[in-house]
Amino acid sequence: MIRVLLADDQSLVRAGFRALLDAQPDLEVAGEASDGEEALRAVRELRPDVVLMDIRMPLLDGLAATRRITDDPALTEVKVVMLTTFEIDEYVFEAIRSGASGFLVKDTEPEELLRAVRAVVGGDALLSPGVTRRLIAEFAARSKEPAATGTLAELTEREREVMALVGIGLSNDEIARRLVVSPLTAKTHVSRTMVKLGVRDRAQLVVLAYESGLVRPGWLG
Repeated sequence: MIRVLLADDQSLVRAGFRALLDAQPDLEVAGEASDGEEALRAVRELRPDVVLMDIRMPLLDGLAATRRITDDPALTEVKVVMLTTFEIDEYVFEAIRSGASGFLVKDTEPEELLRAVRAVVGGDALLSPGVTRRLIAEFAARSKEPAATGTLAELTEREREVMALVGIGLSNDEIARRLVVSPLTAKTHVSRTMVKLGVRDRAQLVVLAYESGLVRPGWLG
């Protein structure tokens, strides 16, 4: 059973998400929070698998709450998916840099929301939908100049190649087809790359691919 915490200051939004999630045999709502501080307390008490976190909330916004969650070694298993009202939101790229595993617009289709929750728990991160690719490119284009690539020095040539493919939003299956390898081999390369670079999840691997200059905006295919 995948346990989900709902963090949003609008009770109607929480009620809609709860009805959708609780109707699934493998999902349940572990709790709710109406502001960032309450969300932090609930995460520490309930240890949900996934937090659906609104970006704009009172007392503590979703961005700051996400950073506190991902900075806490005791909460490394908790995945955060940010919720935003608009497809282009200036906080989204920073949210992923802060450790969020992805994001959704609030008016996303119900099936996409369910797929997203299951995807982040499975470690695949919410980075394959086209809207995510566009947003990553948008905010990468606005971000600082690429950092020195020394951080990638210990990667093999194949691992760099795999990291670049993750960076343009490909799933493990898509990477496997591109490289003509098995999905398990692709997943192994991705996992080893994440371990070597010390990144929390696939979302942060995408950010590092941009920040290192391995992938540049406009490479999306």
